[in-house]
Amino acid sequence: MLRLLFLIPAILCLIWYLYLRHNGYTVSQGKQGFKYILIFSAVIGGFYTLLLWLTHL
Repeated sequence: MLRLLFLIPAILCLIWYLYLRHNGYTVSQGKQGFKYILIFSAVIGGFYTLLLWLTHL
């Protein structure tokens, strides 16, 4: 499960990109959304890393 965590930001970015293209926006107009996705994914990754570290003590 943990080795597939990189798919979370990849899938979310793909969905965001498809949303932008469908609604006629450019990638540069949706740049803030990509930043939010990456920050959200980093928080999830950090949370799982912390849990893994805490439970392996």
